Amino acid sequence: MSRLDDLAERIERLVMRHEELKRTNELLEQQLVSVISERDSLRSRLSAARARIDALLDRLPAEPVATPAVTPALRQAGPPDREAA
Repeated sequence: MSRLDDLAERIERLVMRHEELKRTNELLEQQLVSVISERDSLRSRLSAARARIDALLDRLPAEPVATPAVTPALRQAGPPDREAA
C-alpha cells in the first residue's frame, strides 16, 4: 500500500504544480498584453515625433543662409567696454 500512497502523493504534487504553472502562465499572458499595448503606444508616439521632425526639416531652408563675415579687426577688439557706456 506504500507504493500506492507514494503514487497518490506524487500525483497530488503534480496537480498542485500544474495549477501553479497555470497561474504563472496567466500572469505572464497579462504582462504580455500590457507590454504589447505599451509597445504599440510607444511606436505611435515615435511615429508622431518623426512626422513632427520631418515637418520641421521641411521648413528649413534648402541652402544654408550666408552669415556675415567677421573682420579680423572686430575679432581682436573683443566685446565693447561696459564702463564706456
